[in-house]
Amino acid sequence: QLQLVESGGGLVQAGGSLRLSCVASGRTFLLYRMAWFRQAPGKEREFVASLLPSGGSGSASVDSSVKGRFTISRDNAKNTVYLQMNSLQAEDTAVYYCAADAKSGGPYDFWGQGTQVTVSS
Repeated sequence: QLQLVESGGGLVQAGGSLRLSCVASGRTFLLYRMAWFRQAPGKEREFVASLLPSGGSGSASVDSSVKGRFTISRDNAKNTVYLQMNSLQAEDTAVYYCAADAKSGGPYDFWGQGTQVTVSS
């Protein structure tokens, strides 16, 4: 019902920035809560940020580990959700996954394949 494809990952120096994109192929994107998760080698998958369908002020939730550095946004006209990552640190190195929740309350129903982010020192 919904296919998610992440892009924008890569190798970046500590202190640098990246913007991840997640493009949804379905036609019900407007109704989904979107989120980013990440998983580092040997660690459990963890929540990064989420955004309600409206995408307006107060609709975003960001984990404390990235608060002030990462920003989630969406462009419903493009069926795309973004994760702007600034001041990247080595501990941000992980595979980043895009997820979608049709009920805007979980669980997340659809997942992308992930995009690798590697931060070098």
